[in-house]
Amino acid sequence: MASSVFSRLTPALGKMVRAAARVRGGGTALPGKVVEAIDADFMARTLAQLPYGVVLVSGTNGKTTTTRIVASMFERLGLRVFTNPTGSNFTRGVVSALLDQVDLSGRLHADVAVLELDEAYAVHFVKKVKPRYSLLLNVLRDQLDRFGEIDTTAKMLSAVAEATTGTVVLNREDPRVAALVERVQSNARVDYFGLSDNLMSFFPSDDAMHETEDKLNYHLAHYRPAQVTLTELKQKKAVFAFGQTEGTYSAQLKLEGVYNAFNAAGALAVVDAVLREVQSQKRPSHAEMVLALSQVTPAFGRGESITVGNSDVELILVKNPMGFRLALKSFDSAEHDTMIIINDEYADGRDMSWLWDVDFSSLSTGGVQSVSGVRATDMALRLAYDGIDAQGVNENIEEAVQSFVSNGSGRNKYVYCTYTAMLAARKALAQIADVEDVGL
Repeated sequence: MASSVFSRLTPALGKMVRAAARVRGGGTALPGKVVEAIDADFMARTLAQLPYGVVLVSGTNGKTTTTRIVASMFERLGLRVFTNPTGSNFTRGVVSALLDQVDLSGRLHADVAVLELDEAYAVHFVKKVKPRYSLLLNVLRDQLDRFGEIDTTAKMLSAVAEATTGTVVLNREDPRVAALVERVQSNARVDYFGLSDNLMSFFPSDDAMHETEDKLNYHLAHYRPAQVTLTELKQKKAVFAFGQTEGTYSAQLKLEGVYNAFNAAGALAVVDAVLREVQSQKRPSHAEMVLALSQVTPAFGRGESITVGNSDVELILVKNPMGFRLALKSFDSAEHDTMIIINDEYADGRDMSWLWDVDFSSLSTGGVQSVSGVRATDMALRLAYDGIDAQGVNENIEEAVQSFVSNGSGRNKYVYCTYTAMLAARKALAQIADVEDVGL
């Protein structure tokens, strides 16, 4: 009886709180926090309506973009999708997103949910909702002030692997993620996504980051068959192989960055797993899946491109040494203007010493036109040690961003930024350009 009452009252109350939060400039998580307090079963009860269940995406890096890839592919392939598109990846963020989508009777009009979950909150989520599918991307060091965090993160992801009832998709090339096969239930399936031999050195694991090239060794999981393998990558053209004998398909990606091409292999694998369950003569082919992938655009702040005047300003989120290294490897600094914005708020990680593990020498050809954020001076010092002079240093992000984009060089501009710095940069750009409102 109580559940029936809640199912009628919770959506209306949640929508009221959400409307009030938006009027007052509040964030996306407040309505979820309120609803979790008064109706703890709302999320599980609502997601249980979905015929193809929940796809949970987690890992240290790439969750938001990969979630967008999977959700966008499903939509282009004919499924109705519920997702948490702004990257609010705590359980209360999922509840808030649900409140936007359910009608007043509590009905969710979708076929499948694709949810990004922070590693720690994924543990809480799977206690309430058992995902039918999960995609586990990687385990990288995010905040070096937390000793042993990388193994703690792997343990958190193991809870997701263990709770998944249908198919678990694992990154074959990340030893800690591949090892989670031991935690998958016997009645669930395990698929891998991986790299061909020729790309292995291009995507070193976190443990291999400090090793010299001749010390890099393949771990045993690399030789397990992968459901989807990234076999070639040249600029934005990526080639994917399905299984051992199911053919290869190429895609001209709209996504920037080499790391997104690899995560796209994981997205293809989990989409393929879900579509295996679709009982229809019109089940999409692998060629149609790759075509859908080629049409996906970046998530906000993750390679998002914003036009300012005659230039495109691209925002690139960085939060650990490996992610920053791969981002720098993806672009030729001689072809664009570069800005780096570093904050050290809680969401960024308070210890920025990880910046010393990033090789910035590739920026020497084009230089760094601007450095900003709370740690602007520290970032300028770090660049100086690699022989790079930061031409402008200003801790005020709004002033620095607006000066950077109006410098008149006529070249496109790349902004590498931590999470809160990215939000501040978007806010500054919104004053002078058309920036998508993502509800934050």
